[in-house]
Parts: sequence; structure tokens; C-alpha cells
Amino acid sequence: MKTIKEILDDLYELADPKYISQMEYFGIRGAKALGIKNAVLKPYAKQLGKNHELAIELWNQPLHECKHLAILIAEHKKFSESNAEKWTSECYSWDLVDGIGMKIIPKTSYAYTKIYEWSKREPEFEKRMAFATMVGLTLKGSKQPYEKIVEFFPIIERESWDERNYVKKAVNWALRQIGKRSLNLNTQAIEVAERIKKQGSKPARWIASDALRELKSDKIQDRLSSEFSG
Repeated sequence: MKTIKEILDDLYELADPKYISQMEYFGIRGAKALGIKNAVLKPYAKQLGKNHELAIELWNQPLHECKHLAILIAEHKKFSESNAEKWTSECYSWDLVDGIGMKIIPKTSYAYTKIYEWSKREPEFEKRMAFATMVGLTLKGSKQPYEKIVEFFPIIERESWDERNYVKKAVNWALRQIGKRSLNLNTQAIEVAERIKKQGSKPARWIASDALRELKSDKIQDRLSSEFSG
């Protein structure tokens, strides 16, 4: 197993400072970053292999890329609720939130519990974590049953008032992903979006309008209909 020092040496060799400006353009700020693309980090993470202890060490490093590596090599079976709370509270960018919410939390036994808790939190990134986890649980390859997925609708509807950028986009994201999973869920997601639109607030109108545009599109309707008939 490589030591932290060896990993840091490798990361500095892989660094591309010119990529940092692109990271900032996409809203990844507040990070001490070297500038390494995911396309480079992912193969490196595979070389390291899954390792919970190393993931914890890497997360505690100040470099943004170390935290991403931590997410990629974390072992969900060893990832405790206290780990989830610590990492979530220490997130300073949406990409870290989405990595944890999509790659780690959905595989844990406490995913649904944390969604309910995080969705009521005040900090922007903690709240986003709830909806990123919904997306992770909802993606097509997920084995989550229909009965569990529909539990997300009341939360989405309840939190559509939040005008903060990383929350409202995540609420919209979750609603769209659920609505693209099956024809039945699509029908329900459209109904939820219509109710959200009637809330009248600016973020609610944006969330609903953007979701409806995609969920009602010919592309999505044709795909879901063909899957249903098949």
C-alpha cells in the first residue's frame, strides 16, 4: 500500500495548474487544488484499490484531489454514520457533495435516514447531500424499489422554496432523475412538478419549469414508453 507521502508525490506529478481555472469556472471554489481531471484521478484510484483507512487519511489532507481520491476508494461497508456526518460537514464544494452522495451513501444501510435528516439542515451543502443521495439511489442501475423511491416526492416538494443555488439545482436534479426512471414515476414526478409550480416562489417556479421541460419532452416520453412496452 502506498503511503500518503508517496500518493502526494504522485499527485504533484499529475498536476495540471491550467485546469484549476476550469474548476473555478464550474463553481469548484474554496479548495487547495492541484488541477487534476477526474479522467486522470479515477484510474489512479483504481490502482490504489478500496481502502477505508487510507480514505480517511486522504480526506484529512488539505488538497482537493486527496478528498476526491478518498471518495473513490472509500469502503461503504466500513463507512459509519459518523464518517458520513464528518465528511458532509466538511464539504466546501458541490462536486465533493455529489461524489459522496452518489458513490458512498446510497450503498449504506442508513441512506434513507440521512436523507430525511440532511434535507432539513440549514447549511447549503449538507442539505444538497440529501438530494445527491436521492439521485444515487434513483439512478437506473439502482435496485431500490418503487415504494422507497416515491418517499422522496414529499421531501422534494417541501424543500422547493430554497433559493440557494446548490440546493435548488439539487432538488431539481433529484426530481428529474426520479421522473426518468420509469413511466409510472414520470407521471408522478410531473404531478409533483405541477404542484411545486403552484407554490409561486421564484425557486419553485424554476425547479418545476425546468423539470417539466425535460420530463414531458418527446425524448424522455418515447424512451419510457418503449421500455414499458418492451
